[in-house]
Amino acid sequence: MRLGPGRLPSRESPEAAVEILLAKGYRACEIDFEGGFWMDYPFAARLGEVAREADIALSVHAPLFGFMGHLETSGRKWMSAVGALDRSAGIAAACGAAPVVFHPGFLLGRTREDALDSVVEQLGALRARLEEKNRAVPFGIEVMGRVRDLGSLDDVLTIAARVSWVSPVLDFAHMHATSDGAYLEANLFAEALARADAVLEPGTPFHIHFSDIAYANRNETKHLPYGDGTLRAEPLRDALARFDRPATVISESPDEESTQAILAVLNPGRPG
Repeated sequence: MRLGPGRLPSRESPEAAVEILLAKGYRACEIDFEGGFWMDYPFAARLGEVAREADIALSVHAPLFGFMGHLETSGRKWMSAVGALDRSAGIAAACGAAPVVFHPGFLLGRTREDALDSVVEQLGALRARLEEKNRAVPFGIEVMGRVRDLGSLDDVLTIAARVSWVSPVLDFAHMHATSDGAYLEANLFAEALARADAVLEPGTPFHIHFSDIAYANRNETKHLPYGDGTLRAEPLRDALARFDRPATVISESPDEESTQAILAVLNPGRPG
């Protein structure tokens, strides 16, 4: 199992970032582009080199506006989304990161089936563009935390089953919120992992987001310091132990102490 933060701990240099990750006992990191791009390609290439030397697995979180399933494949929003996913894939290719995590989008007044069809169709167009640029890297589609939008576990698994290069990203904080706090026992975690396991290629790690979470009316409100809510890492640890598949767990906690607490549960035998 690999665990790490959902943001690079330093933007000063790749060497500084990896040094901090190693010092804190992390073996993974998700590069944080949710709010926009801050890294250029030379930085990404060097980051990939030093991360490989340190045995740290990198992934990328695309900007939040980089989603598929638009009503029209034209106009500013569509072009911005495609451009964001294109550049995310380019940086991922430069630094050897996988997957590129993105959000599934919105219903936008359509039936769920129509919205899912739109996402799948537009992902096909995106893939053709990425292949032309040698940026055809693996993508990961994240389970979302709002019950009335696209992005349930069922939605994500449906898309991943239909698109071979897209894998599910299980966000257990979001799933805890939309289930009204049901994720308390290992069996429920294991059920979700088993469904993801069924659509993942052999050897592909589970890619998991985890933090404590606040919610209201089965919708997420904010990520919490670990221990302030009711989501715990022990059931996730016990559920993962049932599978013969590697896992990367990305902490989306708002503070370093919480990520360290989660690491202590998930990987209690780590050195240092």
